[in-house]
Amino acid sequence: MSLFGSLYTGVSGLSSQAQATAMISNNIANVNTVGFKRSEAAFYSLVTTEGRASRYSPGTVSVNRIQRVDQQGPIQSSVSSTDTSISGNGFFAVKRDADDTALTEFLYTRNGQFSEDQQGLLRNSAGFYLYGWPIDATGNLPANQGDLTSLVPVDVAFLGGLTRPTTSATLSVNLDAAEIDNGLTASLTSPTDFQRSLTVYDTLGNPQPMTFQFTKTYGPMGTAGGTIGSLSATTGLVNDLGLTAGHQFTIDDESGGAPLLTLTVVAGAPGVNQVQTIGDVVTAVNALAGISAFIGSNGELVIQRDSFTAGTEAVTIGNVGLGTALASMGLTAGTFTSNNLNNATYDNGTPADSPAYSSEEFPSPQNLPGDPLYNNRGWWQVTILDPNSNQLTRGLINFNGDGTINARPDGSGNTDIELNNINWGNGSELQSINVDISRFSQFSSDYSVLFSDQDGAELGLRTGVEIDRDGFVIARFSNGATSPLYKLPLVTFANANGLQEVSGTAYVESGDSGEENLREAGTGGAGFIEPATLEISNVDLADEFAKLIITQRAYSANTKVITTVDQMTEDLLRLR
Repeated sequence: MSLFGSLYTGVSGLSSQAQATAMISNNIANVNTVGFKRSEAAFYSLVTTEGRASRYSPGTVSVNRIQRVDQQGPIQSSVSSTDTSISGNGFFAVKRDADDTALTEFLYTRNGQFSEDQQGLLRNSAGFYLYGWPIDATGNLPANQGDLTSLVPVDVAFLGGLTRPTTSATLSVNLDAAEIDNGLTASLTSPTDFQRSLTVYDTLGNPQPMTFQFTKTYGPMGTAGGTIGSLSATTGLVNDLGLTAGHQFTIDDESGGAPLLTLTVVAGAPGVNQVQTIGDVVTAVNALAGISAFIGSNGELVIQRDSFTAGTEAVTIGNVGLGTALASMGLTAGTFTSNNLNNATYDNGTPADSPAYSSEEFPSPQNLPGDPLYNNRGWWQVTILDPNSNQLTRGLINFNGDGTINARPDGSGNTDIELNNINWGNGSELQSINVDISRFSQFSSDYSVLFSDQDGAELGLRTGVEIDRDGFVIARFSNGATSPLYKLPLVTFANANGLQEVSGTAYVESGDSGEENLREAGTGGAGFIEPATLEISNVDLADEFAKLIITQRAYSANTKVITTVDQMTEDLLRLR
């Protein structure tokens, strides 16, 4: 029995080594196959159990195939923007057809050599169709993204082009802090100190130039601005402006009682409530609560109420006794209410806005009168016009003493002007645009535009498709716009080596592999998608040739066993 058992053992060795040779030859044949995973032979013995220890019956050998699916293959660069590889765990989900029915099973592959076919569908070099999550208009993935039913064929065909309406814009400008102040006005023909155009795009893809007009102003407070310029603190009221000693004028608020302050012009050294120079007037007014005075950018005398509320908080100045003291200083007697227009025609929000200069379009200044950082010299009137010079909105912005914008970010953290329901008058949809003004500045230098940008685009034709590292399939257009169309999931398994191999360098789920899990790249243990690369075969030729030599020797040794047993059997038959 042992003699013939040895013969069978040699035969099983030949069969097992032949199986190992077949695996090695298949590995070598696919050394250039994209995404191919090598296999190797694992031998194990089959023994025959005897009841008596004095006898031995030889067993045989068998072989199992071990797949090295989880072993990473080298990644090499590619010139195709739709080629992609996986670094780490995971597979691309593909099918043999693009019918997207439950009758065709999903396959899983590491072959990311995808290209567009005649119908605009992405297929790999084995002919399998790529599947991914569709992205809706708001950029969201399907709610059931964990299920295979959420996947659809990746179709990158476009019958037309793409337009992108502007939803946000950014403007970075510096406004000259030394500009001469002007009073507020509701007229569109009022002087503009600086203007800049920014082209945005409507929902039809038409360019729409918006014009931003900037005018330096005293702000929304009750303000009496003088018309005589080139004054300084040392300008004498009598000697330089021709006032007569004894002239008096009053300064009051809206209380309607006795004036808060009555100033008398003197020729000599001033006493209490007496003024000799413009500087004396500024000092005396600034000693009052709620009212201030300063010399403006043009050298004019300005008396201003420090606070402002719609229709109240006025400053009143008037002449007392002989002479026209105010006229000699360039001022006009009267009551000056908040925003100088009695809130009648100034378009800056609704009467319910508080404070009155604020609206939903314009950010509210953060440092108000009474705050240490509040700057009453940092006001600008901003008017935004459409291409037909129609006013889209108008309001005020304020700057801090360090030249930065004085504005409180909204609940989303944005400092912007919100333009809502713009009607361009050309049949396009009503449009809302948020203009980021966080980079506005006010320094004493030339007006300058550092940069401007917006997220819209005119009509563009598709120029290409690419897959990025997050798995997004993105279409590029001639207008510079891009549009994410799909997101590729990475399908992971508990035991990737247990998958069942099918033709085309792909696999199907099996009982040994566990169920599929759909992951976004880089999450839940899934690997990363490497764009414009390919994962080549994980076959090592040097290793395969070494195994081939060993297998060949093992095969030859088994043939030697069979030859030897054959000779022994022949010798047995010669016995007489």
